[in-house]
Amino acid sequence: MSRALVKNLLAPIILPTEAIFPMPVLLISTYNEDGSVDVMNAAWGTMLARDRVALNLTESHKTVQNIKERKGFVVHIADAKHVVEADFFGIASGNNMKDKFEKSGLTTVKSDLVDAPIINELPIAMECEFIEYQSDETGMGVIGKVVKTSIEEANMSGDKVNIDSLEAIAFDPYTHGYYKVSGRVGEAFSDGKKLF
Repeated sequence: MSRALVKNLLAPIILPTEAIFPMPVLLISTYNEDGSVDVMNAAWGTMLARDRVALNLTESHKTVQNIKERKGFVVHIADAKHVVEADFFGIASGNNMKDKFEKSGLTTVKSDLVDAPIINELPIAMECEFIEYQSDETGMGVIGKVVKTSIEEANMSGDKVNIDSLEAIAFDPYTHGYYKVSGRVGEAFSDGKKLF
């Protein structure tokens, strides 16, 4: 019996969970019907292509209702400086708390390109046009086209993003923790060449 198999047999049984780690901490901002700001925390999101995002969100979210109505939204990368606000946006529902964003103390500016707000204090903002909502069993949920990505100048090194300076956070689905994403450990599309 291999060591890996023995180790696996002795491992504790874990019920199915969203077990991919790290998961992103994305803050999705929209406008409500009255023009007030709504923001939600979403871990289930990814890039489908260079200019396409997918957010696996149910239609019961106020944010999804706003996206479908306004046809625009902004995806922000949450950072360690705003972990309290990010978590708040995940536990407070826009369906039940109308002044949710105001309680955060954060500020916004309206996007020039889509009908959605940009959170001023966060380092990265991807302004997105709503393409479609996929609701079947294997659907992705909200699909959007990225029309502009903005990065704070303080987080740039020349023409490249300084990832460590972002202090982006990731969600841990096993213990429900947040972790800083930092410390470059390798060179993509390069390090693996050592094994050729």
